[in-house]
Amino acid sequence: MSAKTVLGKTVLVLGVLAMTGCADMTSQQQRMVSGGAAGAAIGAVGTVMTGGCVACGAAIGGAVGTGAGYVIDKIEKNGK
Repeated sequence: MSAKTVLGKTVLVLGVLAMTGCADMTSQQQRMVSGGAAGAAIGAVGTVMTGGCVACGAAIGGAVGTGAGYVIDKIEKNGK
């Protein structure tokens, strides 16, 4: 599978997720989803640019972004 195909599918999945909305999610869930989506996109683009495994970059970026969204939510809740 070519890098363009993987990137195109990643963008499609992220678009579908964005269109489904986050109205019934808690703030923590919203942060985790947006962090995961941003991380997956950044990971995919980064590996396309460096010539690495695009799916691996998207998966790792998504996991890191989801974790970052969780941590940011916890920090903001404890700071209030």
